[in-house]
Amino acid sequence: MTTTAFALDGFRITRNIGVVRGITVRSRSIFGTIGGSLQTLVGGNISLFTSLCEKTRADAYELMIQHAEQFGANAVVGVRYDATEVMQGVTEVLCYGTAVVMEKV
Repeated sequence: MTTTAFALDGFRITRNIGVVRGITVRSRSIFGTIGGSLQTLVGGNISLFTSLCEKTRADAYELMIQHAEQFGANAVVGVRYDATEVMQGVTEVLCYGTAVVMEKV
């Protein structure tokens, strides 16, 4: 279970494990850069960049879940994303939250 909130209705936190995170760093390929640049000429959604961003966020999320499972958590609360451009064309995406053990009330 994951949530951006700090509680889940019908559950109570029995143990607070602490911060967990998933981090991935991605760059655009030359083909993606050219394709994305061509899409900007037309305007609208730049699907090549959208799918790259979506995959990167999903990978960071999955890494966070794995990190939480390593500590025995069954939920992560307060989930957030952050992104930083490390260098031109290279972006770090971080997904983090608080790993907890929850039980049904």
